[in-house]
Amino acid sequence: MAVFVALGAFLMTLAGGWTAQRVTDRRHLVLGLAGGLMLGVVGLDLLPEALEAAGTEIYGVPAALLLFVAGFLLAHLVERLLAARQAAHGAEETDGRAPEVGLTAAAAMVGHSALDGVAIGAAFQVGGGMGTAVALAVIAHDFADGFNTYTLTSLYGNARRKALIMLFADAAAPVVGAASTLFFTIPKQLLGGYLGLFGGVLLYLAAAEILPEAHHEHPARSTLLCTIAGAAFIWLVVGLAG
Repeated sequence: MAVFVALGAFLMTLAGGWTAQRVTDRRHLVLGLAGGLMLGVVGLDLLPEALEAAGTEIYGVPAALLLFVAGFLLAHLVERLLAARQAAHGAEETDGRAPEVGLTAAAAMVGHSALDGVAIGAAFQVGGGMGTAVALAVIAHDFADGFNTYTLTSLYGNARRKALIMLFADAAAPVVGAASTLFFTIPKQLLGGYLGLFGGVLLYLAAAEILPEAHHEHPARSTLLCTIAGAAFIWLVVGLAG
């Protein structure tokens, strides 16, 4: 049942990616929506789960929050190092962005989607009601995952083929993750730490890259409204799942 439900996440992820690539003439709106979705996923979904799962504190600060800050700084460091390396070798960049950053971010989205599948499988091990609730939440926000995966990969100058490869990998990841729960489970604290780290990376990309790019050439109210709508959509998904 868990693997069957994960197929719904597969289709929703592809639908999100398809939407992202079809609206190229409204790129600023796409980026504004993607930024809102990413902000909502981090603040309303990832961080609460991370804080609950990680549990422990280090010098009075929850471990999940420390890893969240570490993820933010890590994303900034990786982007600067890759950009500096390309500049030193005279390689071509896209608006100062290193394509490897987009691929790395998309790979992190794939890892997150795999853990979504693991969450579905683990929830069904607890009970059918729990499994259904988690599955609905995952399927709903996997549309945003597919949307963001394609947007992140292409925004950093990667070819459309690479963006599609990462999109299909992100779509398949929940199915693989759900199937893996037949063989093992991830310790709760380790899962919480990963979610905190990934949340920091995602927030950096949203705040430092996606949203500034969205408003750079089109500082329109419609772009801001798309950002608000993206965050509100994730709030709705989290509320319905709860």
